[in-house]
Amino acid sequence: MPRTLIIVRHGESEWNANNRFTGRQNPRLTPRGEQQARNTARQLANAKLLPTRAFTSELRRARQTAEIILNTLNHKLKPVIAAELNERDYGALTGLDKEEARERFGAETVRRWRRSWDAAPPNGESLKDTAARVIPYYETYIAPCAAAGETTLLAAHGNVIRALVMHIEGLGPRSVEEVNIETGEPILYDFAADGAAKRRALSPSADRA
Repeated sequence: MPRTLIIVRHGESEWNANNRFTGRQNPRLTPRGEQQARNTARQLANAKLLPTRAFTSELRRARQTAEIILNTLNHKLKPVIAAELNERDYGALTGLDKEEARERFGAETVRRWRRSWDAAPPNGESLKDTAARVIPYYETYIAPCAAAGETTLLAAHGNVIRALVMHIEGLGPRSVEEVNIETGEPILYDFAADGAAKRRALSPSADRA
């Protein structure tokens, strides 16, 4: 019985394309981001992975990604939408160009806010704060689906996925600083009967953007 979790960061958004901190803001996907979602669907089709459950956040770029993947697969499945899966709040960094943020706050300070486990920008969330809402939701709703034999799709955000990779793979606070999640790049985990998860590769689509 297949027990597979497919995690994919949303495709490129308008603010990704402009190199801006997005957080809880709600831009749409760019045409490139839409193509990334279609490419993910083709990869899943080539691997004969048709989701039977799907989850996403309230934010438009993640919902669009989930919908494009499912529509490309000609699948009528409706994803569960959960606020717990929203991207981290970037606080004072929200809306700033990344270079502008480095000039305003200092490159090392911005790096620490972005990459570390427990440092947060002013009025924003740390990765630790993000994990505190994401992991309980994952353990309660998403992991049981995959462990029970559902092919489960999660379309989410970079820091949500960083928190989950840290949790699933047992990474420490220093190791998670090196985890980078690209837009439109799926990650697969296969679940054993005892609930243990192991990452495996998914072959790239032949017609990637």
